[in-house]
Amino acid sequence: MNSSEAGPGPVTGPTAEPMPGPAETLPAVAPQLRDLRRRAALTLEAAARAAGLSPAHLSRLETGQRQPSLPMLLALARIYGTTVSELLGETVPDRDAVLRAGDMEPTAAGGWTYWQAGSPGRGMQALRVHVPYGSQGDIVRVHPGEEWLYVLTGRLRLRLGDATHLLGPGDSAHFDSLTPHRIAAQEPDGVELLFVHTLLQSPTATLCLGPTIGETP
Repeated sequence: MNSSEAGPGPVTGPTAEPMPGPAETLPAVAPQLRDLRRRAALTLEAAARAAGLSPAHLSRLETGQRQPSLPMLLALARIYGTTVSELLGETVPDRDAVLRAGDMEPTAAGGWTYWQAGSPGRGMQALRVHVPYGSQGDIVRVHPGEEWLYVLTGRLRLRLGDATHLLGPGDSAHFDSLTPHRIAAQEPDGVELLFVHTLLQSPTATLCLGPTIGETP
């Protein structure tokens, strides 16, 4: 546990308005906030920075000494890849174990096309991805987590550190995402692959996939 979690300090920042007393109306929020932050593998400092809060203020929210406002709940839910309902401790519906091909809707972002290939809201996320030729190949990605990819069609050029690998259909790669890496299609027809990542719920997902899913290129 770092020093920011050990005890609250002075509250600073534009969103750290004073709030009276421990939270009594939302008793489940404090433990949920800490559990979901840790599930997202974020430090107190990183989560507070992403939410526009001071670490001390977020610590007070996690220990029940302050009650979060609705804008804070919305911001933290987005950062932790969950819903306000889950932050409030409400029962989360069971996620379907099976995802049918007909239910996979394509989403374009940063020139790539994505199909959700697993249940949303889990720590490990799976996607089917089409990478066009010449798209995002110059982006170097470095971030916490693990990645696994499997080439379905086409040829993939994967740069890991100082090594370059050409992968064809049936080839796969599994690597630590802290290794600087680049992903690009080798041929004009592009490449299609299965992609599994452990950190798609966190803000650092953009470092892996480029522009956020749902944004226009």
